Amino acid sequence: MTKEQGGSGGWSAGRKGVLSRWRFTSLRLRLVVVFALVALTAAVSASGIAYWLNREAVLTRAQDAVLRDFRQEMQNRAGTLPVHPSQDQLQHTAGQMAGSSQRFSVLLVGEDTDGRALYASSGGLSGFSLQDVPKTLRTAVNKEQSLSSGNTSAYHLYWQRVTEHGTPYLVAGTRVIGGGPTGYMLKSLEPEAKDLNSLAWSLGIATALALVGAALLAQAAATTVLKPVHRLGVAARRLGEGRLDTRLRVSGTDELADLSRTFNNAAEALEKRVADMAARDEASRRFVADMSHELRTPLTAITAVTEVLEEELEFEGGGIDPMIEPAVRLVVSETRRLNDLVENLMEVTRFDAGTARLVLDDVDLADQITACIDARAWLDAVELDAERGLHARLDPRRLDVILANLIGNALKHGGSPVRVSVRESSGETEEDAQIVIQVRDHGPGIPEDVLPHVFDRFYKASASRPRSEGSGLGLSIALNNAHIHGGDITAANSPEGGAVFTLRLPRDASALTEEGAEGAGGRSGDGEGTGAAGGTKGGAR
Repeated sequence: MTKEQGGSGGWSAGRKGVLSRWRFTSLRLRLVVVFALVALTAAVSASGIAYWLNREAVLTRAQDAVLRDFRQEMQNRAGTLPVHPSQDQLQHTAGQMAGSSQRFSVLLVGEDTDGRALYASSGGLSGFSLQDVPKTLRTAVNKEQSLSSGNTSAYHLYWQRVTEHGTPYLVAGTRVIGGGPTGYMLKSLEPEAKDLNSLAWSLGIATALALVGAALLAQAAATTVLKPVHRLGVAARRLGEGRLDTRLRVSGTDELADLSRTFNNAAEALEKRVADMAARDEASRRFVADMSHELRTPLTAITAVTEVLEEELEFEGGGIDPMIEPAVRLVVSETRRLNDLVENLMEVTRFDAGTARLVLDDVDLADQITACIDARAWLDAVELDAERGLHARLDPRRLDVILANLIGNALKHGGSPVRVSVRESSGETEEDAQIVIQVRDHGPGIPEDVLPHVFDRFYKASASRPRSEGSGLGLSIALNNAHIHGGDITAANSPEGGAVFTLRLPRDASALTEEGAEGAGGRSGDGEGTGAAGGTKGGAR
């Protein structure tokens, strides 16, 4: 007889994890999860391979020992029985075979002289029976094989592993060659299964310990890696807040240390560049301020002379030669324009230096706007829609500057009549209440490509008109005066035609003066500024 491995048994396991739907925002958590997944994969793979190898080794060793003993018992005991044994002979032989060292159950199937089937089980009537043998195994055992040079036996030993009520068994069978009974063997593999279960528990515990160790290791690694990253983030935020002297402490020679050195070098270069730019900007502002102040003395004298010349021009029968009268008028107008430009430059310098301050007072808006219009002789060209008794706590001088520039700009570049409307916009609290002043003209409006630049300094819409009565600073100064109040000015085109400038100011700007007093060392003579009649245009249309 020869042994053929015709039995089948296998083990498979699979896991599926759905992590793609999770979005981890914490780098520490992602590191721990990645470490844990790697450790889990490695531990499960190693444990699975170890379990599979040990399982096959244990089952193969037990199986080979049982089959070898069964084959020997069939040869030594069942092979000595007659071709047609009696029931007692079969029963006695089955008992002897079951008493072997492997302690398996035996079932012998034979025929008596009358051709009747005889069954003998080592466990008696309640023991191993033919129904316990799989049908496929019985068919394979009783099938006679063709003899050839490679197959010298008509019958072979077949085996199969089965599970009954959770307990694994090994079932085998073969026939005695040359005539005789057919023998079946049943061996419980429960001891081996218990050993394998103990091994599986051990590997599971080892896997869990490896997972915990990996999580702790990942936590330690994440702390080591993320601490410099956290320090770098804090330093970057401080650098973004303007603290350019921020530096990182560098230790080590790894990539994080190189990153810290790079950050320090970048911060140092940025600090130097900003310092250079600040120095150049300060020098530029100082130059403009000094130049404006230096120009004021000669301009005062020139203005006095031009006023005398202007009086001579208006006096009938004066001593001005008619040939030079145009030149005198040009000198008078250009001197006035130069004086306005110097005043505007000084005001811009104050804004850039941060020395402009508010001098607040209770203002009746209707009276303030009327006074502004009346002082510049615009009463016939301006329509006022303002409710009497609407008060605000603002800087009257700066409000006059804003109104003069907006209304003068509308009269010069728009079309009459210019309509000025005032209303109050209530907020959630009393402090949020605003004053909204709209200045609308009836001109052609502002080109769309010019709208974003109307508040830019020295911006003029037409390059063919580089010289104009305005300095190109009026709207910029008006916007700065609105900002210092905590307000804003916007420009747009009305659907009905013409341009609309909307001024929004807080009803009470007292809080801004308190903040400014805390952040400033004192007021810088800010009682003077631009209030040029007619206003000046930051972005001419």
